[in-house]
Amino acid sequence: MNIQMIGIDFHKADISKREPLSFTQNQVTNLLPKLASSENVLACALLATCNRTELYLHTKENIDALNLLSNCANLNKNDYLDCTISRYNDDAIRHLMEVASGLQSQIFGDDQIVTQVKTAMQLARNSKTLDNVLETLFRRAVTAGKRVKTETRFYTVPPSAAAKSVQMAKEFFGDLSGKKAVVIGNGEMGRLAASLLAEQNCDVTITLRTYRHGQTIVPAKCKTHSYDDRFNLIDGADLVCSATTSPHCTITYEKLLKLAKLPKLFIDLAMPRDIDHQINKLTTVWNLDDLGSLNNENKEEIKHANEILEKEISDFYAWNNYRSALPVISQIKDDITKRVYFDKQYDDFKQDNDIDSLIELSVNKTVDLLLNGMKDAVNQDRLLQCLNHIKKGL
Repeated sequence: MNIQMIGIDFHKADISKREPLSFTQNQVTNLLPKLASSENVLACALLATCNRTELYLHTKENIDALNLLSNCANLNKNDYLDCTISRYNDDAIRHLMEVASGLQSQIFGDDQIVTQVKTAMQLARNSKTLDNVLETLFRRAVTAGKRVKTETRFYTVPPSAAAKSVQMAKEFFGDLSGKKAVVIGNGEMGRLAASLLAEQNCDVTITLRTYRHGQTIVPAKCKTHSYDDRFNLIDGADLVCSATTSPHCTITYEKLLKLAKLPKLFIDLAMPRDIDHQINKLTTVWNLDDLGSLNNENKEEIKHANEILEKEISDFYAWNNYRSALPVISQIKDDITKRVYFDKQYDDFKQDNDIDSLIELSVNKTVDLLLNGMKDAVNQDRLLQCLNHIKKGL
């Protein structure tokens, strides 16, 4: 088994560096077959979030993963030599577990990331670029993330970029009650931001491109408005939050110049960015990098989270060790069967239709051959463990 990954995240790259490697789900789906068709690649999965892009590979031997990703995404490899990191085998496996658990997130303990890891697995599965090794690794990572989320408690509110932005906005204004807020984008992040703003008693309006009765989800206490008329809505608002998957800016510098009253705060939760960077000249704009990170000082919770990760990593290796041993197990079965057939008692028992004796002969022959072959590794404690396991099935 040879696992490797290449990644870029907020630790080594600012938002302008990460943007070209920020892929939509459609882009990921298009990239995966290209990546998987490369020489020595057995399987691949691509995790793309607002703060990180990571390519995971199961390969016959180590390859230049940055070169592979750059070529398939039509990017210049040299632009990313100093801001990407490669990990192999143990390091790559542990890193994925930590990512899925929120331990590597910009906002420590982010509970959105486990869903994003699961989505990356599903996209690779749908694209037929997973094999049983990467599939099992990602499933274990998702399990680890879910367990950390439910068995530990890092924060009193859901730790996400949306939650952090609302927290900071409250500090910025002093009080959000009665403030007029506009949220552009009704995806998962937009709805979460709108809900959290509404909880702070903001007057929240979400822009929609289309509305389908019974299908479009609108958070409680939030109004809706046409996306195409968003600049009239923004005029006079106190704060604007944009969180779309658009490849282009949803809020442009030139359009804002025409407004009578600019909002005091713009929050950009999108990757690539929704808000024209020039708007910083006019008013306060925050993007994902401005949200910073929350350091968690609850050492007991972090210790428990790492114990969960150790268990999932151990289970993954146990599964892989068993998988690797399957050809040998098959050969052992074949060879033991032959030894039973050639035993001098076999023909007698078969001729007499003595099924019980045949079963006893087969079992005794199997146990003797296995234990004699592993006598240096066998001790009483291990045999008792084996016996207890057998008794559980009786």
